[in-house]
Amino acid sequence: MTEISTTKLPDVKIITPKKFGDDRGFFSEVWNRETLKSVGIKDDFVQDNHAFSAEKGTIRGLHYQLSPKAQGKLVRVTRGAVMDVAVDIRVGSPTFGEHVAVELSADNWRQLWVPAGFAHGYCTLTDDVEFLYKVTNDYSPAHEQGIIWNDPALGIDWGMPIDNIQLSEKDKILPSLADQINLFTYGDI
Repeated sequence: MTEISTTKLPDVKIITPKKFGDDRGFFSEVWNRETLKSVGIKDDFVQDNHAFSAEKGTIRGLHYQLSPKAQGKLVRVTRGAVMDVAVDIRVGSPTFGEHVAVELSADNWRQLWVPAGFAHGYCTLTDDVEFLYKVTNDYSPAHEQGIIWNDPALGIDWGMPIDNIQLSEKDKILPSLADQINLFTYGDI
């Protein structure tokens, strides 16, 4: 049976599928529409993505897409470990600007549901990380936005010293949450 728990941001869920193993390996049902519907996740997924990060300390994010291309994400790690972060960016939300950070790894088999209206990012805690995620809307460069990873107003603990962080050129110049021009409105998403 899949275990589902709520985080301090009630719309963000930790999902831990059951693994059945023996000396041959294991089997795990990692996504089930009815199981997610039972906890209020009714979104349809349109795309699966697979990312590889070679070096420990790689940060990807914090990213989001604006409506009408807003994306919910169901994320997991199949090799290595990450500190996965979701930030509530729904203006008017009682948890606006707050975040959760959850370690996801191949060992703990957790997944994180990050609904539309949240920025998302992760930091690799090991070398050679494989990160898989399902999304609820197509990628749209015209709707893509982001928040700088080290915004002091967010105070995110990425789970490791930040002296050797690896970032894309795009992620190095993202604005702070306070400098965002377009966000979501609580209740509209």
